[in-house]
Parts: sequence; structure tokens; C-alpha cells
Amino acid sequence: MIEKQPISDKRIIDCLISDYGIEVTTLTFLPLGADIDASVYKADTRNQLSYFVKLKRGHGHDISTFIISLLHDAGIQQIILPLETKSGQTSQQLDNFTLIVYPFVEGRDGFCHDLTDDQWIMFGKVMRQVHDIDVPPQVQSMIRREVYSPKWREAVRSLYTYIESEPSSDEVALKLVTFMKKHMASIHQLVDQAEQLSHKIKDQLHKFVLCHSDIHGGNVLINGKDTFYIVDWDEPIMAPKERDLMFIGGGVANVWNQSHEEALFYKGYGETEINMTLLAYYRHERIVEDIALICQQLLLTTTGGQNRIESYKHFVDQFEPQGVVDIAFKTGDKI
Repeated sequence: MIEKQPISDKRIIDCLISDYGIEVTTLTFLPLGADIDASVYKADTRNQLSYFVKLKRGHGHDISTFIISLLHDAGIQQIILPLETKSGQTSQQLDNFTLIVYPFVEGRDGFCHDLTDDQWIMFGKVMRQVHDIDVPPQVQSMIRREVYSPKWREAVRSLYTYIESEPSSDEVALKLVTFMKKHMASIHQLVDQAEQLSHKIKDQLHKFVLCHSDIHGGNVLINGKDTFYIVDWDEPIMAPKERDLMFIGGGVANVWNQSHEEALFYKGYGETEINMTLLAYYRHERIVEDIALICQQLLLTTTGGQNRIESYKHFVDQFEPQGVVDIAFKTGDKI
């Protein structure tokens, strides 16, 4: 659950009216996503049309609109195109924020709605299309590239002493520290194995492709007609294809962890060689990043309100049977 950005609903409504020509009657905040620098809303209008409004802190190039345009030009239909402003722009600056508007798609995400067999196959086909796109150099220059950074491993290691020695008066922080102490062996193993795997893959040559980078169930939207869309292209990366493929069978939110789902996905994706060292690295590294971010949020601050409880629950869920930790370790055992 994400809290609202510090900007009034009236400012957003005025922008939608003046810059998009959308006659908004009600604006509803949606407590979705995990980006603390973004808020999303549903805007309803007099003519019964609805819009999805995303407000992101900061200005500058919005890479997601470039990527969505690239995907659209490649013939990929499982995306939602942003609306243009009256001046033909795909985003609008609003105070210290960037505002993007999409048609509102009623549906449920892949965390709470299982994909059908046909959808799994189509999902595989779409991701193969994404990975096969020839990204122009001018677009590549705006996209981050994989460097196998030790940033998150170092962040977690820096917390070891704190976890062992620092008591906390905050209830959520205390619960997190107690849980972590019970699972420190696994946490050390995650960080150390991610480090070892990073050294192995740095010495290898890998083909970099366009990756979504966060293609878990929460970013697949299924509407009432069983059409699905891939959403949230905010953080694309040029990286080995395993950067995306690690989510298929990876168990994020304790879904997408069944062997028959993987088989259906790869039936659609087509024949490909999976580098198990890369797959294991990405599955370990993602958990390490989550550990670092949640610890920084819950142990080093006391802000966040309801978000703190949601983050603690997410942390604990990672260690459930057939969750991401279990699957990461099993993936490493296959190397």
C-alpha cells in the first residue's frame, strides 16, 4: 500500500481538464504498487469514461512512454498506450511531478487471478517478442544497463551489526528484527551466493536484450474478457533475457511457482537456452534488494504508516515454502 504524494486532488483534476480535455467528476486515489515516489488514481468523467492517472515525482524523459511506443510499433498488443495531451505529449509536468494518463482497464492482476493455459502460452510469445526487439541506439542510451552491482549486497551486510545489537521501540521494526534473527543463516546465504554468482557471470559474455525488469504477477493485468496486458514499464533495462525469465517459476508473492505454468510459458516463448547461473543470480539478487529496501524503510525510519505493515508482511512471505527464497536456493542447486 502506497500513500499519496503531496499534491492536491484539485491540482490533478485541473491539469486533466486543462491539458487533456478530460472533464473529471471524481478522482479516486488507488493504494497500489510499491514505488514510494509515485501515486496512481482513477479519474471518472460525466460521460462514464474512466482513466488511470499516474503521478511520478520529478521531471525529465519518461522512459516508459518511449518503450510503450517501441512495443506498439513492434506489433505487441498486450500494452496500454498513454493518452496524449492537447499539445501531443505523452506526459505532462505538474509542479514537481510528471503526470501520465491511460485508459482505465477494469481487471485483476496476476497476484489474485490465475492465467489460463492459453494466456500462459501467449505471455511467453509476447515476452519473446519483447526480447527480440532491435532497440535503436538513441533509445538504448536512455535505458539503464545491467552492471551486476554489489550495491544491495553491501547494503544488507551493513545492517548485520545493527540487527544483532540494536533494540527498537517501534513494534513493526522489532517484529522484523526478531524474524530476521531467526532467518539470519538464510539471509547470509542469499547475500553470499549472490556475490559468488555475480563473479561467475561477470567473466561471461551475454547478449543484452530489452527487459521489463519487474515482470511479476502484479504487473500482468487481466480484464473481464480474459485479455491481458503487461503494465508498469517504468524501469526497463538492457540485460540478459534471464533478467525477465527469472520471474517465470520464481514465486514472487507465492504465485507463478508451478512447473506446468513454466512449461506453458516456454511453449509460447519458443526454444531457448537458459543460463542457470544467470537465473540463480537474478533470483538471489532480487531478494537481497528487497531485504535491503525493506530494512531501510522499517529499521532506519519510523515513517510510512500502513505501508510499514504491508512491507513487513511482504518480507515474511518471501520465506514461505515454495516462496522466492526456497526457489532461489533450489535454482542455485541446479548449477
